Amino acid sequence: MSFCHILRTQFVRTRARSLCTKKDEVKLAEEARNEIGSSGPTIFSKVIDKSIPADIIYEDDKCLAFRDISPQAPVHFLVIPRVPIPRISAATDDDLLGHLLVVAKNVAKQECLTDGYRVVINDGRDGSQSVYHLHVHVLGGRQMMWPPG
Repeated sequence: MSFCHILRTQFVRTRARSLCTKKDEVKLAEEARNEIGSSGPTIFSKVIDKSIPADIIYEDDKCLAFRDISPQAPVHFLVIPRVPIPRISAATDDDLLGHLLVVAKNVAKQECLTDGYRVVINDGRDGSQSVYHLHVHVLGGRQMMWPPG
């Protein structure tokens, strides 16, 4: 393991600890385990079937896009497939990943993100995935910093 990798790993762990209390970490981990292990609907399934409200900004027969309830940028929306895929690492060649990205591009244009935007897909625990229904984050309206984590 390289020295840079060790430093980066330590920084990420320290930063994560400073952002969350232990109680928050346990709650998030428990929610993620429940999402993974449950055959019940996720929060995004409930957005799709409209049993919970969302600010939907695009919808077609394959996916929908809606504003994030906890935006991390002036413009922050999610694009999700109607057919649940738990995570991107579980996607198959038949899944509509390309369609999700084209929709992300089209909605970003609709949202006037002409100077650019960031597209993020979190995968699994180490990728900070919180809902196990594949979702594409699109963030814009300000300069994004690098590295992101």
